[in-house]
Amino acid sequence: MDRLSNTVRPYAWGSTTAIPALLGIAPTGEPQAEMWMGAHPGAPSRITRTETGTATASAERSLTDVIDADPARELGPATVEKFGPRLPFLLKLLAAGAPLSLQVHPNLDQAKAGYADEESRSVPIDAPHRTYKDANHKPELICALTPFDGLCGFRRPLEAAEAMEGLGVDSLKPYADLLRAQPEEAALREVLTAILTADPDEMAETVTAAAAAAERIGGAYAPYARIAHHFPGDAGVIAAMLLNYVRLQPGEALFLGAGVPHAYLDGLGVEIMANSDNVLRCGLTPKHIDVPELLRIVRFEATDPGILRPEASPSGEELYETPVDEFRLSRFDLSPGAAPAELTAPTPQILLCTAGAPSAGDLALAPGESVFVPAGERVHVSGAGTLFRATVVA
Repeated sequence: MDRLSNTVRPYAWGSTTAIPALLGIAPTGEPQAEMWMGAHPGAPSRITRTETGTATASAERSLTDVIDADPARELGPATVEKFGPRLPFLLKLLAAGAPLSLQVHPNLDQAKAGYADEESRSVPIDAPHRTYKDANHKPELICALTPFDGLCGFRRPLEAAEAMEGLGVDSLKPYADLLRAQPEEAALREVLTAILTADPDEMAETVTAAAAAAERIGGAYAPYARIAHHFPGDAGVIAAMLLNYVRLQPGEALFLGAGVPHAYLDGLGVEIMANSDNVLRCGLTPKHIDVPELLRIVRFEATDPGILRPEASPSGEELYETPVDEFRLSRFDLSPGAAPAELTAPTPQILLCTAGAPSAGDLALAPGESVFVPAGERVHVSGAGTLFRATVVA
């Protein structure tokens, strides 16, 4: 078992205070958006491991290099057979102080086909207009540590039409009329297409008027006023009105599957995802928006956002059920004096402390600290606090 040293990513939308508060350190004044735990090549965790039978600890190494050196030992044969010689998930602390981009992720077949197509056309992997960075899908789960605001999936077209009409902005009326006149799937597709392909100057005027009305009315419109404050004139502000607004309470979670448009708005949470960088954006960003490809992969259907609450087991493990195998997230609320819980598994694990002072084996953990447990290595957790457990289904 190895204590992880992790990188914090300073994306502009990040909170300046949430991650430092969890870690118990002073803020730097700069945004601290995500702390990555895993073996993603963009910012792999680092470990310092003392090998059995040696007296001296090895130099710090990236978890990616450690896994590459012996995938079967670190990940277990079943994980390697199912996912290849790589850790299939990335675990994060995510702290949103401003809205993230409105986005959607492809399914596995779409990712493979899109990546192969761009490779065949020699589109540089770092090109701004490159859509597929790899051949993997990117389902994800966000679990709130604080009240957490987000957008998730399309709401009913009639509800979206009523919301637009309630602002009293004339230029929104054609969108509301389309939402009322079409079958559900056609209505959502046609309106999102119209929003994303509208004349930029005309759309900027619409967004400005809508933001002013939302600010004046408040209530259910307040989130759109906040979004417009960060993205003045962005068509994504209007696209956001097509989606369900969700506020998670601590311990609640959202699962984001392929084709589901979503955005995180504010709050601190634990996020886990399949190890991929494939994101197609729908707005709230200065980055490239590939409208034709986006319209091909979005699921145009109204859905309940489906807030997840963990399912308890006799062992004390509370599991967040999802329909994917690349990750499995659960939580332990450990009580003082309780018997240690054994978490030994034939798959790789990352354990993350978010509260209290529990221990994993001989390693005491503070909030924000984490450990990597190689497949098959025996581990017990004890003490008082909250631990999240990330692993795979293999």
